[in-house]
Amino acid sequence: MDKKLLFICLDGDSHQVVQILRIRFKPKTLHYFYKFSPKARAMVKTVTMDLNCYYPLVAREIFPNTQIIIDRFHIVQMLTRSSKSLRVQTMKHFKKQSREYKLLKSTWKLYLMKYDKLNKKTPYFTMTGISKTI
Repeated sequence: MDKKLLFICLDGDSHQVVQILRIRFKPKTLHYFYKFSPKARAMVKTVTMDLNCYYPLVAREIFPNTQIIIDRFHIVQMLTRSSKSLRVQTMKHFKKQSREYKLLKSTWKLYLMKYDKLNKKTPYFTMTGISKTI
């Protein structure tokens, strides 16, 4: 299966697919949107996108009156990666047999759990050793 990345354009209200562009690069994207009149493009209120570096440039050029929104999935993905990186960097300051290292190593899944899925009755132990409940 070919794993090309596509440019998928959805209607923000109905979430229906408007267009799928086989090539997601700037020239092709600009070419597609310049087919619409300036008046039609000026009516676009929001553009939601991933973190592709040129999408904001395209959005500002094509849709002058729009508000740019980064989609939730990519925000959460970026925060998760940053959190993991910080946790691993912190772990490197401790010996592998230390209590601090083991706590950072073993509890990482808690940080990724949805709040309503956490067991709020069973105590857990923090770095200071004080028992808490979530």
